[in-house]
Amino acid sequence: MARVSRGVTKHARHKKIIKAAKGYRGRRKNTFRIANQAVEKAGQYAYIGRKLKKRQFRALWIQRINAAARLHGMTYATFMGAMVKAGIEIDRKILADLAMNQPDAFKAVLEQARAAVK
Repeated sequence: MARVSRGVTKHARHKKIIKAAKGYRGRRKNTFRIANQAVEKAGQYAYIGRKLKKRQFRALWIQRINAAARLHGMTYATFMGAMVKAGIEIDRKILADLAMNQPDAFKAVLEQARAAVK
């Protein structure tokens, strides 16, 4: 009985990894064993990066809200506390967008929160 070499399957698997490693430097792009390690590590970095991206965007939104709130004489912490007391449920992403693109709308929200504290 003839042995099964699995050449087609192996070639397809190798081709998939080499394609994923396209653009890498040195032997990482064309040598299967090294490319396999590089692609696996890249997948780990991508997984971690998807989690970090969420944290980094939240930090950016907070910085933008803080900067806009300070222009109107409030800190981020007091502003967010005032928002809770006023019962305004706008998330940080939208607040940061208002602060950047529509400062008048942001000021209106801030004044409404400030009125609820007093």
